Amino acid sequence: MELLSIEKSKPGRRGVRFEKTHKQAVDYLPENLLRTTAPRLPEMSEFDTVRHFTRLSQLNYSLDGQFYPLGSCTMKYNPKAYDKLSVLEPFANAHPFAPENAVQGTLQIMYELQEMLKEITGLSAFTLQPAAGAHGELTGILTVRAYHDAHGSSSRTEVIVPDTAHGTNPATANMAGYAVVNIKSSADGCVDKKALQAALSDKTAAVMLTVPNTVGLFEKDIREISDMVHKAGALLYMDGANFNALIGLAKPADFGVDVMHLNLHKTFAAPHGGGGPGSGPVGAAEHVAPFLPKPIVEKKDGVYTLTGEMPQSLGKMKAFYGNIAVVLRGYCYLRQFDADTLKDIAEKAILNANYVRAKLKGKFDAFFDVNCMHECVLSIDPSTMNGVHTADVAKRLLDYGFYAPTIYFPLIVPEAMMIEPTETESKDMLDAFVEALEEIYNEIQITPQLLHEAPRTRVVGRIDEVSAARQPNLRW
Repeated sequence: MELLSIEKSKPGRRGVRFEKTHKQAVDYLPENLLRTTAPRLPEMSEFDTVRHFTRLSQLNYSLDGQFYPLGSCTMKYNPKAYDKLSVLEPFANAHPFAPENAVQGTLQIMYELQEMLKEITGLSAFTLQPAAGAHGELTGILTVRAYHDAHGSSSRTEVIVPDTAHGTNPATANMAGYAVVNIKSSADGCVDKKALQAALSDKTAAVMLTVPNTVGLFEKDIREISDMVHKAGALLYMDGANFNALIGLAKPADFGVDVMHLNLHKTFAAPHGGGGPGSGPVGAAEHVAPFLPKPIVEKKDGVYTLTGEMPQSLGKMKAFYGNIAVVLRGYCYLRQFDADTLKDIAEKAILNANYVRAKLKGKFDAFFDVNCMHECVLSIDPSTMNGVHTADVAKRLLDYGFYAPTIYFPLIVPEAMMIEPTETESKDMLDAFVEALEEIYNEIQITPQLLHEAPRTRVVGRIDEVSAARQPNLRW
């Protein structure tokens, strides 16, 4: 690939021409604010500029161009029609202080989305305020705190987090003012019930479970775990970021979840990646619902309104009510599909993950070699792979035209490589991805140095990742 030159400016080239000024700056600006030297601006033709930025955009990896197998992220295809609908002028340009009678359509969509989320989770109420998954987590745990405070249980100062939870869970509990109690998983990758029982006490406010967990497994003893948590007087919080594997198959309320968040930007059609946009609605069971943030959209006598009549609410978590552009996408997604189709989405996501796991068996084995849910977590043993590590495999995948999956997470899996195909990838694409990994496996046996030097065909080669993290160069 031809390398792009950083500096393309050529003296005398112009892409735009300005008319002569009608008034000199010196006539109305103080002299101390005037430049004494000309600004150093690039001199390029419009055509060169367009080509430059187009070629730069083509270097960016995107789901529109190729398979994006990031584990625990659900980077799936989202219909482009939703993007167009989300920026319709009446929604995109609505003023946040507009009176309710001027935004009835927007409020109706929010209300109906809340109702649909209640239906697919079995929970009693939802708030659409949280702006992202981690923000949803914080909202959920602060709802837990408000619940315990109202019940005279402010002495509950601990949150239990298994080592298979999402990495943000312990940070969330800490930010909410709780002491984090970490427990190890059992040998099968699920919650160790003995360790959980030992950690539960009258100090426990909540147990935060990621279901399915970050090793791609459903907590098979979830009902028993739920009973243990409730018997201790605590609440069960579910991180629903992996709900793409459950939608249409199971309702969290049925196995005792008290509070959970969902990621509209993972399961419900908003584009994921690039830092946003996000939305992390939080749902609660009936006994916890009064403590959710207010306001919540209600329907009274055929009119949609933002109710503030929640005396036990923890208050606001966002200045205005939700990220409407993402809410609209989630609404369109759920309106398009019925219960059977949602079930099919989860089943296809599970099938695709298990297909990849099975096809790579004997070369890159799953750490927990059982049927997985939405993702499979593979592991590499450098001692049997000519000193090749997971990072080397990930770098080499770039040469084959594939973005690397999530690596070295979850932490309980050595040399982890977490692959989430999602339901929207075809068998042809999965076969191409598997074939690339099989080729890489063969290279490991014959020419492992290729992997140590990868990527070899990209514009940017291997960087010093430690220095890049500690001393980033954010400008050129």
